[in-house]
Amino acid sequence: MPPLYYLSQEKWRSFLSLLEKDYQIYLPQITGEKGIPCEFGKGLPKADFKLAKYVSSKISELTFNPYRTIEPLKTFYTFPKEKLTSVDREERVAIIGIKNCDLFSLKIQDYVFLKGVVSDPFYKKRRENTLIISGDCSAFKEVCFCLGMEINPFPEEGFDLNLSFLDDGFLIESGSQKGEEIIEKGRDIFPLASAEKISLREKKREEIVRKLSEHINLHNLPPLKTLQKIVKEGFDSPIWQEEALRCVECGGCNFSCDTCHCFLLSEDRFGSAHEQVRLWDACLYANFAKVAGGANPLRYRYQRLRNRYLKKFDFFPENVGLVACCGCGRCIEVCPAKIDIRNVLRKLSIECGIERV
Repeated sequence: MPPLYYLSQEKWRSFLSLLEKDYQIYLPQITGEKGIPCEFGKGLPKADFKLAKYVSSKISELTFNPYRTIEPLKTFYTFPKEKLTSVDREERVAIIGIKNCDLFSLKIQDYVFLKGVVSDPFYKKRRENTLIISGDCSAFKEVCFCLGMEINPFPEEGFDLNLSFLDDGFLIESGSQKGEEIIEKGRDIFPLASAEKISLREKKREEIVRKLSEHINLHNLPPLKTLQKIVKEGFDSPIWQEEALRCVECGGCNFSCDTCHCFLLSEDRFGSAHEQVRLWDACLYANFAKVAGGANPLRYRYQRLRNRYLKKFDFFPENVGLVACCGCGRCIEVCPAKIDIRNVLRKLSIECGIERV
């Protein structure tokens, strides 16, 4: 295990001052309480957090989030609409408060944008220019089910620095060369962590895992190892049509999803010139699969809804060895039709005769 360091709350401003010499910092900011209430009456938190640019004069408005933010991490690497021009001016950003569900999603996004025949230069540049400062979850929302995807509520890889909140400060762990450089520059504010503080972190991690496991068990989520079998055997299930009757094709589940990545290319007119733009696309849109000749292999809404699940739980496990779902629950919160991915998987598992173990 690499050495662990300690950052006291009194040194928090010094830490941010160190970072802003080289990076534009983004920190969580509370935006209200619109989260879904726990259907089991557990009184889980409902506060929402978004990432905001750090301004030292407004530090009192910023906080350290106990769970993931509203927006998925992909919003820093691909944009809902962007002109495909030079990538030379991309700013260097440090994002604080990223959770393990978001870190996992980068495995899917990296596969799509970096590991194909050609890597995407825009995505690549932004990844290189980002300092990821993740954090342990100290709480969870009703919709969180990362453990059901076998993703812990605390990071173990994929970060530059990780912060574990303690009672009077943070335990800091470096996960990359960039992280080591920050530690080296701030030696005076990062003393080595004591055995007592390291032990406290482990206790907090064990407690959040225990509580989240109990929550997921209440929802009776099918085991991860069965999900590919469930969606494949349920291909002709009436469940898809039943759920699709409520879908309004808004695309919210796709746009809020950490791992969704589909896009289309178009041309927009800017003044007297036409420039190529990239737009996020959504498989729930009616024309998602429509081709130039007019044919549409996913003509019906239930087919597009089914396609979303097949992509996540069949295509990616088959080709990458990973499910394309991190259990963040954003799609559940954003859906105006109250379509719950956990309920859909549970219904499919019952129909297939697979019980939770």
